[in-house]
Amino acid sequence: MLDEEKPARKKRKFFKRKWRKIRKPLMESRFIKAVLVFLIANYLRLVYWTNPLVKGSDDPREAHRKYNPFIITFWHGRHIMGPFLRPRGESIIAMFSRSADAELNARVGEALGLETVRGSGGRDEKQNTDKGGARALLTLNRALRAGKTTAMIADIAHTTAREAGKGIILLAKLSGRPIVPYIYAFSHEKILEKTWDKTAIPLPFGRSVFLMGEAFYVPGDADDALLEKKRLELTGNMNALTAQAYCRLGKEG
Repeated sequence: MLDEEKPARKKRKFFKRKWRKIRKPLMESRFIKAVLVFLIANYLRLVYWTNPLVKGSDDPREAHRKYNPFIITFWHGRHIMGPFLRPRGESIIAMFSRSADAELNARVGEALGLETVRGSGGRDEKQNTDKGGARALLTLNRALRAGKTTAMIADIAHTTAREAGKGIILLAKLSGRPIVPYIYAFSHEKILEKTWDKTAIPLPFGRSVFLMGEAFYVPGDADDALLEKKRLELTGNMNALTAQAYCRLGKEG
């Protein structure tokens, strides 16, 4: 059995090396990017239209009526369908990182109606990451003060999945606006097990559920200890909401 697995493993490594070599040139091609954005956006539209919400799902329009402007947040790997939760006529400014993969995600988000701002850079460029992240937070803070709702992923890429980072807590403190957790779950998903966040790719022709958490505020005078307490509280709230959403679909998430 082990002898049979070795050739398969070598083949996977071979194709992975080849993909790494061609990915950058491909992603630098405007034509290739445009084609990928078109295909992905239309696939996501198919998923949206063929996965009706189950009874008891929340209505995102309610959050906009109650809290505008506010900070929408998702977990990494569960945010791909987020643009479809934007009510007609509402503008949402979403933060994406500067990585090549996130650049494609940002372009798809723009094709589906989001405004975007680029945040931190690659993991190996800590100084640029810090500066990029700080600039993005300031941009989102200005947007909130101007009355625009924003969106930011709660956990930090390539760290611990489903553990809120400090950035979103700091944004809530600076802006004085609430964080509202969003969970949009699907009955049929392909889980990419080898990704750090176990990315879930929703599939067509199933059911979906959308749940919103309670508005989550961070005091403007919060010290480091309170910021950490709020970070842990947000993590717990979002994980509980995620479990509740998948439970309604009769599965674990």
